[in-house]
Amino acid sequence: MPDRRSILLVTLFLVSLLAPGARGADALPLVSPIFGDHMVLQRDTPNRIWGWTRPGAEVRVQVGATAVHATAAADGRWLVEFSPPPVGGPYEVRVDGADAASLTLHDVLVGDVWLCGGQSNMEFGLKRAKGGPREVAQADHPRIRFFRVAAQPAYAPAKLVSGDWKVCAPSTFGADYDFSAVAYFFARRLQQDVDVPIGLIQDAVGGTPAETWTSAAGLSEFSEFAPGLAEIERLRGRDGPVYGNYIMHWYDDYDVGLKGDWAAEAFDDGAWANTSLKAGFVRLGVAATPAVVWFRREIVLPDPLPAGTARLQLGVVEKMDTAHINGRWIGASAWVENPRNYAIPDGVLRPGKNSVALRVLKLKPDGGFTSEAEKLRLLLGDGTVVALEGDDAWRAALSVDARPPHPLPLGYDNWPTMPAVLNLGMIQPVAPLALKGMLWYQGEANFTRAHQYRTLLPAMIADWRASFGQGNLPFLIAQLPAFQARKVEPGDDWWAELRDAQALVARTVPGAALAVTVDTGDADDIHPTDKVPVGERLALAALRDVYGRDLAASGPTFASLESLPGALRIHFAHTDGGFVVQGERLGEFAIAGADRKWAWAEARIEGDAVVVSSPQVPEPVAVRYAWQANPLATLFNGAGLPAAPFRTDDWPLSTEGRK
Repeated sequence: MPDRRSILLVTLFLVSLLAPGARGADALPLVSPIFGDHMVLQRDTPNRIWGWTRPGAEVRVQVGATAVHATAAADGRWLVEFSPPPVGGPYEVRVDGADAASLTLHDVLVGDVWLCGGQSNMEFGLKRAKGGPREVAQADHPRIRFFRVAAQPAYAPAKLVSGDWKVCAPSTFGADYDFSAVAYFFARRLQQDVDVPIGLIQDAVGGTPAETWTSAAGLSEFSEFAPGLAEIERLRGRDGPVYGNYIMHWYDDYDVGLKGDWAAEAFDDGAWANTSLKAGFVRLGVAATPAVVWFRREIVLPDPLPAGTARLQLGVVEKMDTAHINGRWIGASAWVENPRNYAIPDGVLRPGKNSVALRVLKLKPDGGFTSEAEKLRLLLGDGTVVALEGDDAWRAALSVDARPPHPLPLGYDNWPTMPAVLNLGMIQPVAPLALKGMLWYQGEANFTRAHQYRTLLPAMIADWRASFGQGNLPFLIAQLPAFQARKVEPGDDWWAELRDAQALVARTVPGAALAVTVDTGDADDIHPTDKVPVGERLALAALRDVYGRDLAASGPTFASLESLPGALRIHFAHTDGGFVVQGERLGEFAIAGADRKWAWAEARIEGDAVVVSSPQVPEPVAVRYAWQANPLATLFNGAGLPAAPFRTDDWPLSTEGRK
């Protein structure tokens, strides 16, 4: 959501001021913050602990009955490797450094540690999940421990992360704390079957593409990311905030209104032009060219103000807007959330006069505010509408005339999307922590480049595995759920192509596995609340592939195709317990002939196979199943797991060539 992402931006700026790269060596802690009270050490594998002290000094680390030593390097960093004590605990870890510095970590357990990466659906907290209050009340699992890595982009390798370990208990989920619902349900299921302590490290940021989580070295084979990496190199030498995106730096460089504090409540806009919102770019002579324009006006609100959350609604905006009321930042968005609908925090509005300031960057000749006038409004808590358009009550000024040859940013998202910035800020500082494996719930931000994802995700996996130095660590992928309105006709679909890329990676990368979630989701919300199936299916994949349990962890998957007169017979693997149709009919299959024109198929189950045909395709050669963002996906096996979307053709995909 734009409010959350923009709040994140402010947080990232504040974090950047304290970034480890800006600290002196004497400010670095004796032990990295990834180690702390209540943590979990990885069983049955060498563990590493590191920190900083005086260069050349000896450090002693005692874990249970084992003591190990290290000598700090020239930069003060030390690292020890040791074999962990037996599973369970609790244990103490004592670290003694130079100049009588010492630290003891209490209530340390030994079990399995999983890194939980991705974007907002991995971030999505247990309190917000379906049945959240009930789930939180029952979340009494003292041997499940959480560490939530605070969002932190970086332009150089960060040394530290912010966060601390917490014990899973209902009281942990307070007003200011939540933890990944997917990761929690994953750990809960593992504990039922494996019965060892589980440590979860949430390393996720909403809206972020896979390339932000991959190092520059890992992206070296992708020429399309070279300009972004070069920009990071340029920014690395500047003394300024670390946003992790291009647009905020562009505003810092060129936006006169930002430099002049045009959002301030007391700013004098008397010399500005009178206009309406929709006519502003025309009035200022930049109707057909890229430009940044600021708009300001006063609105008068009733006394008393109605109770409830007020919202600023600006309709559909091209390309990007930033909103302030009474000098307070309210929200900003580039494209993800249209129409714009910003919740106004309590205490911002007041009875009587209020100032509204809007900054709009538009690129297209018909850009800016594109919705009807009545959709531009302030909605008070009781539903009262305060119209924002319809007269010349606004004043406007041109801040950036961005017509060529004026430079434009490489991207317009206002949250971390630059390549490598989250790898530098959030992966490198926690490596080489000992892990059992990795979870990955991401892909929404890459769906327009789904074909690229077929090679990008394997590159990221290899990059992470190299960073953690434990060989082919298990990598479990949550496939994208259902989303958007259901299509009436079969054909190309970017969301389906991203699912196909995820499935390809799971099949071809050693140690990778896939949790299919196509039967879950919400057509109207990219953040579905039912996270139990996602977490539990990831756990099933772990139980089968990592822990060696003999159980069904997958729904039916495509095995082979057989041609019949006027029909196709599809053979499947993983049909444990036979086929089950969960719904009124079996679907959704599409078939095509050599002309590559797709038509919906009639489908019927024959033993361990499905036969598909259509009078529109007398000689079918290819079949696709569940090939759209929100398909009718009703084929399951007897274990209650959904069939994986698939295609049998190797025809060019619609996202090929999109970089």
